Amino acid sequence: MNPEGPANRTIALAPDGRAVLVLDQTRLPFETVWKRLATLDDAVAAIRTMVVRGAPLIGVTAAFGLWLALRADPSDASLARARAALVASRPTAVNLAWAVARVAADAARVAPGARAAAALASAEALAADDVATNLAIGAHGVVMISAAWERTGRSRPVRVLTHCNAGWLATVAGGTALAPVYEAHRRGIAVEVVADETRPRNQGASLTAYELREAGVPCVVVADNASGHLLQRREVDLVIVGADRVAANGDVANKIGTYLKALAAFDAAVPFYVACPVSTIDPSMRDGVCDIPIERRSEREVTHVRGRAADGSIVEVQVVPDGVRADNPAFDVTPARLVTGLITERGVVPASDEGVATVLAGAPARRPA
Repeated sequence: MNPEGPANRTIALAPDGRAVLVLDQTRLPFETVWKRLATLDDAVAAIRTMVVRGAPLIGVTAAFGLWLALRADPSDASLARARAALVASRPTAVNLAWAVARVAADAARVAPGARAAAALASAEALAADDVATNLAIGAHGVVMISAAWERTGRSRPVRVLTHCNAGWLATVAGGTALAPVYEAHRRGIAVEVVADETRPRNQGASLTAYELREAGVPCVVVADNASGHLLQRREVDLVIVGADRVAANGDVANKIGTYLKALAAFDAAVPFYVACPVSTIDPSMRDGVCDIPIERRSEREVTHVRGRAADGSIVEVQVVPDGVRADNPAFDVTPARLVTGLITERGVVPASDEGVATVLAGAPARRPA
């Protein structure tokens, strides 16, 4: 999938061992560009400007960013500054703070001279863990797709609606919401993805469609406002989305617009699943609707759109009148009552206090009724 960089990975150590290579997702789907991150500032900027995005991937990128900071200056002050800068770069996705805390703790256990090596080992372990986690999510989630295929009598593809991008581009490899889709495709289960365009940054139209095309998985892009119509007419079999943070009660923060999909799915009695690693769960947030911080991003993401012109050049054009302001909340929170289940690497559980507590404790998970 990635002909110019690490095979099937979005991030990897550079061949010279002195930097990190990341796939620049602001250039997709029209250009494949690998960006070199050589300093803490490079890592912070890549996260903030969404060169890398997706909760698991920004966590791993931040982990490598801490290594870059400690390689330049392994002091206690440098560790504290780097940790604060990385955590502040994106406020909603909890994986970022979780990953930074884990790497910082590993680095703090050793003498300053050994901190860079410890941070690098920790970051590489996080990357490997993410790949294994996503494979497990796929194995648990494919059960729902397989069951839906059996209900059709294997007469047609299972249609899975997703919102934003929670595939391999949002992770180190494998994906979260798309992991069950890829596993179904590998098993020969007929599956088709309905990808919301996901305004304002169009991650569904640009990124989800791009990676599904590369993987040979059938997909169709629809306008965000078409999803409710498709759900109402039962033209979708199930919904699977990712998450940036899950509260202790099962409330889910994800890309803006997810809540509306969940409402429509609930009304149409279509199962609505959230695929996420356990690291996305934040037990300190008791009530997601009230407690999860929602990032507000630049107005320009709403007032302008980017695309490819007829001559092949990449252009940005304004779509609102001069002088008109825009509000741009990047996420919303879907209440747990609308979520059929959480697909984690430890199994599928209800989106509830009990379900969340089960996977946090590492106990065997059970599929929601």
